Amino acid sequence: MATIYRLLTEDDTSAFCHKISLALSKGWALHGSPSISYDATRGVMRCAQAVIKEIDGEYHPDMKLGEQ
Repeated sequence: MATIYRLLTEDDTSAFCHKISLALSKGWALHGSPSISYDATRGVMRCAQAVIKEIDGEYHPDMKLGEQ
């Protein structure tokens, strides 16, 4: 059994909420608090949320985390 980690990011739109909701529906769990920051280059707010998931087997660096 291994714990895997992802940091999901997106502009502060409903797309961010949908990205998090999709991860939660696939068994990922929120890890810590979300973050928000202003991207001055693009003039938009950006959001980030860490998620974790327990998987069978061992972690390896070439696994596609979004497909777990």
